[in-house]
Amino acid sequence: MTLDLEFEAPLAELKKELEKAKAAAAGGDGDVALVGQLQARQDEALRGIYAGLTAWQKVQVARHPQRPLCLDYLRLVFTDFTELHGDRRFGDDAAIVGGPAFLDGRSVMVVGQQRGHDTRENSKRNFAMPGPEGYRKAQRLFALAEKLGLPVITMIDTPGANVGVADEERGQVEAIASSIAAMCSLKVPIVSVVIGQGNSGGALAIGVADRIIMLEHSTYSVATPEAAASIMWRSAQRAAEAAEAMRITAQDMLRFGIADQVLEEPLGGAHRDPTTMAFRLRDALIPVLDELLSLSMHELLETRYRRYRAVHDILPPNGHETV
Repeated sequence: MTLDLEFEAPLAELKKELEKAKAAAAGGDGDVALVGQLQARQDEALRGIYAGLTAWQKVQVARHPQRPLCLDYLRLVFTDFTELHGDRRFGDDAAIVGGPAFLDGRSVMVVGQQRGHDTRENSKRNFAMPGPEGYRKAQRLFALAEKLGLPVITMIDTPGANVGVADEERGQVEAIASSIAAMCSLKVPIVSVVIGQGNSGGALAIGVADRIIMLEHSTYSVATPEAAASIMWRSAQRAAEAAEAMRITAQDMLRFGIADQVLEEPLGGAHRDPTTMAFRLRDALIPVLDELLSLSMHELLETRYRRYRAVHDILPPNGHETV
């Protein structure tokens, strides 16, 4: 059963009616036509709600506990994935997963951030907040991809890098910076997909790409809305206000030129139909990869360089949109 978000509360009664009608129909005592009518009414109501989501509501969708995660897409989109572990320096960080796989017959290297669908898995994955070992593992896989001539696909879904004292002692800042530097000069195509929330350097560390694809209700920002609100107004309670001011939605990123493509999600979010979302992602990745693979190495690196040199032109110096 799909968990409802707070802003979906108006659907509660209609959802109960639909479930009751379905149960009656399954038992042979119900009206099948009524089930169809109620389903249509629920879909229409859901369509109306999701047509007007605020930035903060999109954050809630991006964080939904049932939203498909990196390993879900690896299972649904790719074949023959082989997970590789460890950074060969300190340990293995379960918040970063990666390894070679096939995408419709194309050999690729996939690296992504992984949280959990429940508390136990979130604890194991550190809520998708990688430490330095995770980013060094990513760099190891990037280097292997370059050696083997494999295009890289990264999946971004993190509240940010881990900020514990132990992580800083082991070189968290250096690991993030080195990962960014490695991606800037990587001699194979890179495609990044923001599948949930992408926050701060924790996201950017695996997000320096030739193409960036975002799911419709994903977000991409310099910090979480709660963190930004705490900095600006000394109150995390103003997170919704911060989310609006920060321009963090996929639609904002497309308008600014940060994202190259926004993929429509199934009605009510990717968590309501992960398989359909996976098929849409696969169909989007294939032509993008083919386009990038057609470029010479010089064209690839030069285009990537120009892409990120131009980022400062997206907004004027005061950081606000031109009206």
